[in-house]
Amino acid sequence: MPRSDPEKRRALGRERTLHPAPERVRAPVFVEHPAFFDAYDELQVKYEMLRAHFLDGEPVTTVCAAFGYSRQTFYLLRDRLAHRGLAGLRDARPGPVGPRTCTPAVVDFLRAQRADDPALSIPALLDRLEHTHGVRLHRRTVERIVGGGPRKKNAAGR
Repeated sequence: MPRSDPEKRRALGRERTLHPAPERVRAPVFVEHPAFFDAYDELQVKYEMLRAHFLDGEPVTTVCAAFGYSRQTFYLLRDRLAHRGLAGLRDARPGPVGPRTCTPAVVDFLRAQRADDPALSIPALLDRLEHTHGVRLHRRTVERIVGGGPRKKNAAGR
């Protein structure tokens, strides 16, 4: 098995498991057996770090230095492995996944309310939305969704 060929690196990148700093991995198994151990494979690096501590009895500080992780990360990974298994070693997807408050149902509700009563004010729309769906949105968000009409010029006349 060749060491992290470009195709494997692209696959690791697509799966969000490409190690961001493979040069920090200095563990002997990764140096001595590069055909099997791949420092670009972040899941393998994390797993081997935990294995080196729990099975080989290496001290936490030693494995952290050899595998390029902090002790805080080690303990976080240890807990995630204990609670979620190998899937816990994957980093969580950054940020929220999908809309949390401004869902398609909320957008449809706002547009339907505006279509039924074009003179309905934005504050009144916000009140109806909160009362009906229990969702609070910013006034500008609602204006962008339903077309809040022309904005007033500020006091300076710009």
